[in-house]
Order: sequence, then structure tokens, then C-alpha cells
Amino acid sequence: MAKVAVLLAPGFEEAEAIITIDILRRMQIEVEMLACAGSRAVVSYHNIPMVADSTLTERKATLYDAVVLPGGPQGSVNLAASEEVVRFVAAHDEAGKLICPICSAAARVLGGNQLLKGRRYVCSGDLWETVQDGLYVDAPVVEDRNLLSGKGLGHAFDFALTLAARLLKDETAVRDHAEHIYYAW
Repeated sequence: MAKVAVLLAPGFEEAEAIITIDILRRMQIEVEMLACAGSRAVVSYHNIPMVADSTLTERKATLYDAVVLPGGPQGSVNLAASEEVVRFVAAHDEAGKLICPICSAAARVLGGNQLLKGRRYVCSGDLWETVQDGLYVDAPVVEDRNLLSGKGLGHAFDFALTLAARLLKDETAVRDHAEHIYYAW
């Protein structure tokens, strides 16, 4: 069974996280919410408290099939500033695991830490203008090798369904949503 880590930093965009978690769990994919803070309690961008399954510190040696990075103006800044998060994402990327930022996380976390490595990606707003090491594509969901990025909250379902299809290796589910997705295989 595929196993996914969803990284929750203070100020994360709760709907991007919850929609992704909900879709993956409905598809019988194991999801572990990891708090990127001192405790399992994390407060979202709209001040909704959540309790994660564990902390990143407790699971930093675990290798997951995918790492999801929800955005949020504060959440993505907090993720990008965490050396522990950057090391965790880099280790998964080097192992060929799926790296899955949504909204501002692609530009701030990956782009801000030179983790895009020339791959195609999408992010929200005009944050792409600050990124030096990736190729921005204006599409709801963009895949390039092991990087799967989502534009933002309005495309969270497409993002989550595409991730589920990749993890379940179900190309039919992806084809059903192909008009919304840009592929760079």
C-alpha cells in the first residue's frame, strides 16, 4: 500500500491539505499528517487547529511514496524556512519519490531552495516570477518526472485525484481528468 506524508507547517492552507488527505484516504492510500513544528498541534492559515498524526522530527528517517506540501501564505514560508523540511523533501526527491507541492509551496519551498532542478511546475499567483531553477507552466496540475504540482485551492481535487492515480498506478483515472492536467513525461 502506498504511504504519503502531508507536511503541515503553522499557517498551512487547510482546504488544500484536507481535500488531498480526504481523497487519498477514500482511495485506501495511507496518509500520515506530519507537523512541522514543536508539537503535533498545528494552526492553519484560517486559525483552525489540527492535530497531526506525528511530527516531522519523529518521522524524518521514514521514506514515503509521496510528500505533499500544502501552501498557504504563512504555511509555505514556514515550510521553506525549515532546514528539516528541505532535507526531508530533498531526500525523497533523490530517492525518486513523488514530490507534491500545491499553491505557493512549489515556488517558495522548492523554488526557494533550488529543488525544482529545471522541472516544469505550477504555482499560485505570480510567485513563479521569483523562481530561477524551474519552468513554470500555467495549468491546473503539472507533472514532470517525480514532481506533481497543483496551481492552488481551486484545483485541489484535480491535484489529489492525479496523485491518487499515480500512487495506485491507475492511468484510467488520470485520463478521465486529462483535460485539466499538463504532463511533461
